[in-house]
Parts: sequence; C-alpha cells; structure tokens
Amino acid sequence: MERVCFLLRVRADRLDEYRERHRAVWSEMREALVECGWGNYTLFLRADGLLVGYLECEDFAAAQRCMEARAVNARWQAEMAPFFELPTGDRPGSDPAAPGRGAEEAAGTVFERLEEVFHLA
Repeated sequence: MERVCFLLRVRADRLDEYRERHRAVWSEMREALVECGWGNYTLFLRADGLLVGYLECEDFAAAQRCMEARAVNARWQAEMAPFFELPTGDRPGSDPAAPGRGAEEAAGTVFERLEEVFHLA
C-alpha cells in the first residue's frame, strides 16, 4: 500500500468557498476516486490556506492515470484550479508552459509531494 501526502496552497480570498465545495463533492467524483483506488483520502486546511492531502492506494501513478481519464475529474479540476496558488503566486493554468511544472501536475494544479520518513502501523 502506497501512502501519499501532498501540499497545495488555497488562495486566501477563496478559503470559505473551498470549504463549501468540499462539503458537497459530487457523488460522481467520489465514485471515480473510489473506482480509481484512492482510499482513505483526506484533506486538511490550515487558516492561512496551506492544504495537506493524504491518501492510500496500491499504485499512485496508476491511480492518477485512472483519474486523468475520467471526464468528471476534468470538470472538477477545471472548477477547482482557480482556488490554488502556485509557488510563484500565480494561479494554476495561467501558463501551462511555465518552467517547474512536472509530472505531479493535474489540470494545471501543481502539488508538492512529501517524503514519508516514519510510519507506525
């Protein structure tokens, strides 16, 4: 089982709406996540906009590919992209050719994956 933890930053002016959107994640999106193997998926949001995500899956790369193939994910990501800041402060999707955009970018949203250094089962 692969454990994945990542960071994003939600724009300060969109925090309340971000919380609201996640109180009502579309059932089709929830179903796609489960079908693609995203288990124990949790998001934590700090008051300054730091977002910490955690999930468990058998193969994260395969789980990402599965979600990338889902139309509902494309719609969700397009709606959510304006909520996020890139490390430069630019909004996702503003310049898809910008340097530093890598494999862990989905629909214009870049996240920083964290290294696991300890686990107690």
